Amino acid sequence: MRTHLPHHPTQLYLIRHGEVEERYHKIFGGCRIDMSLSPRGILHGQAIAKWLADTKLDAVYASPMTRVRQTMAPLLAQRDMEPNIIEDLREMDFGDWTGCHWEGIQERFGVSAFDWLEIIEDFGIPNGETAQHLKDRVRPALLRILGENPHRSAAIFCHGGIIRIILALLLEMPLKFMAHFNIEYGSISTVEIDPNKKHAIEVELLNFCPPLHAVAPEP
Repeated sequence: MRTHLPHHPTQLYLIRHGEVEERYHKIFGGCRIDMSLSPRGILHGQAIAKWLADTKLDAVYASPMTRVRQTMAPLLAQRDMEPNIIEDLREMDFGDWTGCHWEGIQERFGVSAFDWLEIIEDFGIPNGETAQHLKDRVRPALLRILGENPHRSAAIFCHGGIIRIILALLLEMPLKFMAHFNIEYGSISTVEIDPNKKHAIEVELLNFCPPLHAVAPEP
């Protein structure tokens, strides 16, 4: 990955969509279920926009999925910006796990859902995407974003799985190691890419969730 990095610094804001509607909580939805946000998820989008209000953003990139579009809507309205929708930033395909509750994975497939990153890395979910396929899908999108933003800042609105893929690519680490990084609904992680530094990739912020009380309606 590093040998293909553009020769300029770029600041990335990796933003996970807000909380999804309640019927999909702890369900493996992936790219096959185009769910919407819950009321709390709508607040996540508003809180993200408020927290980033004074932050310079030169471009916005996003997954095409509904939950992502709804999350970034407040920020786009605030700045009068148009997003660059990239199909390959959609959430990963969980194959036969799609629609299954976390607690039912052990019974149906004989593995722990909590080991999902390791499973994807090692032998894959039946009829789902492997770690290598995911990296091959996301890498060109990431390089495009870096190439289009020399000395600029870009926001990437996407999914928890895709943020982990991006971090794994940038840090040149196995995907299963990303299990150490929690990526909550409505969270922001920031990465600086500067090939001129000894440590070209610096994670400056990880899994920060802007407070909802600043945008929640009065009781």
